[in-house]
Amino acid sequence: MTRTILCVENDPVACEQLTGMLERLGYLVQPAASARQALQVLDHPGIDGVLLEYDLPDDSGANLRSHINRHWPEMPVLMFAGVGTQTPFMVRFFDAYMRDATVPNEDLLQDLTC
Repeated sequence: MTRTILCVENDPVACEQLTGMLERLGYLVQPAASARQALQVLDHPGIDGVLLEYDLPDDSGANLRSHINRHWPEMPVLMFAGVGTQTPFMVRFFDAYMRDATVPNEDLLQDLTC
């Protein structure tokens, strides 16, 4: 069964690159360019995990993650951002963390449950 990843990224070029990477790994990708769009997608069944940019135009990744955790507590969320190093603040909100341009080597959903 093919799994579907919600990719929340407001930069169209980065979203296209991430979509290509995920599709090559065998995932279906549902893109969203904002927190609002992401929540609209999550209101429909079929999303298996979320790949979430930290800096969004309409909210922070931390706020969106908190909302996802309240409404879909079993949903794995991997946050990515070119913010330097992983911080305790980020670890509090996300199941896993990676820097921009990092390609997961294993099953993404397995990575999401780290």
